[in-house]
Amino acid sequence: MSQACLSRRLLQFLIQEDHRMGNSHGVLTAEAADNLTTLAECERLLAEVLTDIVDTDHVPVDGHFFDDLGADSMVMARFCARVRKRPDLPSVSMPDIYKHPTIQSLAAALTTTTDSKPTPALQPAPPAPLIEPPRQARYVLCGALQLLILLGYPALTAAVWVAGFHWVSTSPNLVDVYLRSVAFGAAMFLGLCALPILVKWVLVGRWKPQEIRVWSLAYVRFWLVKTLIQRNPMVLFVGSPLYALYLRALGAKIGRGAVIFSRNLPVCTDLLSIGDGAVIRKDSFFNGYRAHDGVIRTGAVSIGRDALVGEATVLDIGASLGDGAQLGHSSALHVGQAIPAEERWAGAPAQRAEKTNQMAVSARDVGTGRRVVFSAVQLGNLLLLGLPLTFGLADVALPRLPEFGPLMDSAPVSLTTWTFFRDALVVSAVVFFGAVLVGLVLVGTVPRVLNLFIKPDKVYPLYGFHYWVHRAITRTTNLRFFTTLFGGTSYIIYYLRWLGYSLRGVRQTGSNFGEMVKHDSPFLSAAGSGTMVADGLSIINADFSSTSFRLSRTSIGPDNFLGNMIAYPPQSKAGDNCLLATKVMVPVDGQVRKGVGLLGAPSFEIPRSVKRDRDLDVSSADELRRGLRAKTVYNTISMALFLLVRWTFLFSVIVVYLAAVNLLHFLGALALAVGLATAGVVVFTVAYNVVVDRLFRPLQALVPQGCSIYDRAFWRHERFWKVTSLTFVLAFNGTPLKNVIWRLLGMRVGRRVFDDGLRVPERSFTTIGENCTLNADTIVQCHSQEDGGFKSDRITIGAGCTLGVGAFVHYGVTAGDGAVLATSSFLMKGEEVPPNARWGGNPATEMREHSGDPRARKINIEDNYAAALVRGG
Repeated sequence: MSQACLSRRLLQFLIQEDHRMGNSHGVLTAEAADNLTTLAECERLLAEVLTDIVDTDHVPVDGHFFDDLGADSMVMARFCARVRKRPDLPSVSMPDIYKHPTIQSLAAALTTTTDSKPTPALQPAPPAPLIEPPRQARYVLCGALQLLILLGYPALTAAVWVAGFHWVSTSPNLVDVYLRSVAFGAAMFLGLCALPILVKWVLVGRWKPQEIRVWSLAYVRFWLVKTLIQRNPMVLFVGSPLYALYLRALGAKIGRGAVIFSRNLPVCTDLLSIGDGAVIRKDSFFNGYRAHDGVIRTGAVSIGRDALVGEATVLDIGASLGDGAQLGHSSALHVGQAIPAEERWAGAPAQRAEKTNQMAVSARDVGTGRRVVFSAVQLGNLLLLGLPLTFGLADVALPRLPEFGPLMDSAPVSLTTWTFFRDALVVSAVVFFGAVLVGLVLVGTVPRVLNLFIKPDKVYPLYGFHYWVHRAITRTTNLRFFTTLFGGTSYIIYYLRWLGYSLRGVRQTGSNFGEMVKHDSPFLSAAGSGTMVADGLSIINADFSSTSFRLSRTSIGPDNFLGNMIAYPPQSKAGDNCLLATKVMVPVDGQVRKGVGLLGAPSFEIPRSVKRDRDLDVSSADELRRGLRAKTVYNTISMALFLLVRWTFLFSVIVVYLAAVNLLHFLGALALAVGLATAGVVVFTVAYNVVVDRLFRPLQALVPQGCSIYDRAFWRHERFWKVTSLTFVLAFNGTPLKNVIWRLLGMRVGRRVFDDGLRVPERSFTTIGENCTLNADTIVQCHSQEDGGFKSDRITIGAGCTLGVGAFVHYGVTAGDGAVLATSSFLMKGEEVPPNARWGGNPATEMREHSGDPRARKINIEDNYAAALVRGG
């Protein structure tokens, strides 16, 4: 007999006793009877839904969803979606499932948090009046103008560089070569830095809170300024006083001693205010704009004096931190959110957190003189050493190359002979494989020497010798090429050890680390045996104040699994045998967690693993040994293909340049030839990567039910990741051209999609509806790896949807037309977002205001934006 049946019989007995004894001595009050009726009915209806989902005859109300019923998060996501469609049941989210993992406890929680009678789930808000889509002619015109800029700007830069090199190379002696190199290098550097400033003030003037329709001429001005700001040499000076000086020249209000470590340059700089002594740490976004429903909205971002913005955070427009306020890592402030002075918040969206001070590094005396000297040394290294050395090497090497020598002597080069292509092949092989070998040697030797000058846990002042050493170590050991080459294979452990990681005793799995892993110091990074890491891990070793820094050891415990896009701090309270879910905010407060899963921001505990996922892992040591050996062989071939594809690309680029130079050199137009070749290389890069993607696309594996990482289907999928590239696509952010490229790569993309920074590992599994708005740093990922299992499924984003900055959509998701996913949200696998719904948070759930009226929720959202505009004014 089911628990629901027992509850109903008990209810009938108590009601009979109530009538028999009379109202004055009633055993059961009317309110209690209604509650018990609600509980029993809720249990029955929930069990009915789950029975249908798991395809069984009976579901006990006290059975644990994961341990007893064998469900996983995908199954329970479908359960939540089915419940939300029932008007006779309250809405259920995945956090509810994890907190109440039985029908009995879930029904009790739902009935105690709702009215005495079952309330219908909140109906989707009526569709908001849509902004009229732009005309196709305007869309095409915008794309044409952007294409001219994307081809013309690098072509012009290359032509100027060639003209300057020709001037330098005609010098009569080495001293004159050096002086001309310094003069031309300084002029080129200043020109590239000054151009965005000039264009910004001429085309825009001062940014102010406003709305800009995408694909309009006003948007073209916005996009041009954004592109020039984000593609200039000043990005090399992140964390330097020169960086703050550059932002001031663009109109930002930067206080004395403020330090910015994020390479994500803000765009609407006049709306950015950073107080004295504030610290903004790496991988943070504070753009000053957001896109929604085909409109760019600009707004103020305010960071108070001595405030701290943690790693991997997002500040939406209208967000502010008071003086001394702190925002924890992996967090977000949504539109109009404000942290009061001296308070510490964390989460996405952020909320008050425990009083752990994240700016615990003691201050040091750093005066103006030290800042000036450090900045001068940086510029001196670039202008007096780096650029002259580049020109000198080019001046010595190019005339001695087989194909450039005749050109220097004004002799024709035949483009149809085998000799031409043989020499180009040799040159490309020497350059490519020589650079790979030299790079491997340098990343494992030079940083080790530099690390002798750094002591762990010692506080050093900023802008001194030790700070320069720390920056040099970080940059030389975080080369993406090598982590892509070795990631996801058995060789990644040896490469990370070569860098300096402490990985002694680590059990080889063939997938210990993915292709995206970075750190502040490899010599202070460690992982325990049995730990596996997916892509996007950022190990935090450095703590900063506005005047000092300290490097600490960061250790990931044994038998952990880390999902995608995780910032892992040295103060982590995640201990042994933990599962850290995608985009989780690793806890830094409370007791050390062991043997549990952690999900969300702020994080909460979930089951470490479920039966369905454990069944995907290998069952014996012999099977593991055989699978690991076969996987290593397959991955080795994938690495060879990776190198072959990159080498072939370099060879082709060299041929393009040589052909262009040969055809136009004798017309006295060498600079023009190189400029045209550069524009041609931009087009060729797209075509080449599309061809590679199409060749390897059949390797992808659609496995919703999952397979082992030692299954050949997973190795094939890994080969597709490794050999293909997405880096080139990001160069077309914010243009209609990106939609064309996505379609060529196999993605189903509707008309007039605004894509400001979407990344999609599995393009052919993804569908994006027309008139969608996709903000910067959004990820739509059609796969998941957990421990020894791999799963993948399709994702469908309906027409008119908006994904906020830093949003992450996992596999198996369906978003209805007009749905909105808020800033830095994580939409879990298998979720179904109703049309016109607004979801947000990590993990994402339906965002409700105090009023259940959808119209009131819409008004509140608009009021938040209006307040953000007023604050910006």
